[in-house]
Amino acid sequence: MTAPLLPPGRLGRSIFAVFAAVIAVFVLSLGVDFLLHALQVYPPWKVRMSDPLFALATSYRLVFNVFGGYLAGRLAPRAPMRHAMILAIVGVVLSGLGLAANIAKPDLGPIWYPLLLVLTTFPCAWLGGRLAERASVAR
Repeated sequence: MTAPLLPPGRLGRSIFAVFAAVIAVFVLSLGVDFLLHALQVYPPWKVRMSDPLFALATSYRLVFNVFGGYLAGRLAPRAPMRHAMILAIVGVVLSGLGLAANIAKPDLGPIWYPLLLVLTTFPCAWLGGRLAERASVAR
C-alpha cells in the first residue's frame, strides 16, 4: 500500500488556503466597487462606465490579485508558490467567464478590461506567491 500524497489535514489546509484567497479577492474587489458606486465615483450599477473608470477598477484588482497570491501562499501548509499558481488557475477560469460574458454582451464594457484581467492573473499570483515565499524564509 502506498502512502497518501498529503499527510492527513494538509489537503484541507491547502484547499482552505486557495479558497480563502479567492474569497478575499472577491470581497475586496466587490467591496471597493460598492464603495465607489456609493461615493458616486462610478455611475449606477446598470450604466456602463467610461474607459478611465475601467482602468481604475483594473488597478485595484491587480493589487488585490497580488494580495490573493500572497494570502494563498502564506496560508498554504507548504509550497506557497504552488498554491498561488492553483489560485491563478481558478482566477483564469473565473476571469475567462467574465471575458465570455463580455464577448456575448459587448455593452457590458470594453473588451480590453476582462481580457487584461485574464492576462494578468498568472503574473499577479506569481508575484504574490513570491512575496509569500520570501515572508516564509524571513520568519
